Amino acid sequence: MDLNFVKKVGIDAADKGAKKLLFHFGNLSKVNKKGAIDLVTEADTEAEKLIIDTIRSNFPEHSILAEESGRIDGKQGYQWIIDPLDGTTNFTHQLSLFSISIAFAIDSDIVMGIVLNPITGELFTAIKGHGAELNGQTINVSNTKEVSESLLVTGFPYNFKTIIDPLMTRFLNCLKASQGIRRLGSAALDLCFLACGRFDGYWEQELKPWDTAAGFLIASEAGAAVTDFSDQPFTVEKKEILATNGKIHNEMLLLLELKDKI
Repeated sequence: MDLNFVKKVGIDAADKGAKKLLFHFGNLSKVNKKGAIDLVTEADTEAEKLIIDTIRSNFPEHSILAEESGRIDGKQGYQWIIDPLDGTTNFTHQLSLFSISIAFAIDSDIVMGIVLNPITGELFTAIKGHGAELNGQTINVSNTKEVSESLLVTGFPYNFKTIIDPLMTRFLNCLKASQGIRRLGSAALDLCFLACGRFDGYWEQELKPWDTAAGFLIASEAGAAVTDFSDQPFTVEKKEILATNGKIHNEMLLLLELKDKI
């Protein structure tokens, strides 16, 4: 499999999706709800269709897992994982922090990742074993050695009300220990901003594979340590993710540990 060609097709698909998102940005006719605070718009569905059509025109036999369309069966062992609009709530409120996330896996191993912010034009890419890039320039995680010197980022799941106690315990632990915490609203961008050193650590729970697949590879290829909250290797099927520059990872694990049952 020529992963450079896979990457080229993925970037082409992301560009087409981005044009559709920009067309709808600030110009939505309707916003629907998949849950109480889980939104979906015509921008999500139309961008996803363009992305899938572009991929399938080049790789008709590949399977696809996409946020809005679900699973599209294809050749076993080759799968694209797509989030056409990561940050829909931001998008509907005309906040420019949203992205397109496209990953490609061989035998469940993520080997190519793309995250594009249509507003800024920042394109994060990675091929497994070849490092990570931002608009063609190599990126690396930060060199910050202590949480007290770190800027962290996190997100809150749609079902936060059902897990509010452990969620807030972890948040307060990290807030008190760090220089600050940001909440951007796009897991893919959180991971990419970690990858290029803007953040030193990121954690979140209750995520889906399309939220993390591309960003996970980009962060890993930039030198990040990526595990679950128990320091086990992260896979996109897991619902907990901790990604750091590696130097503060053990300290972050302690901050996320729930010493008493809640």
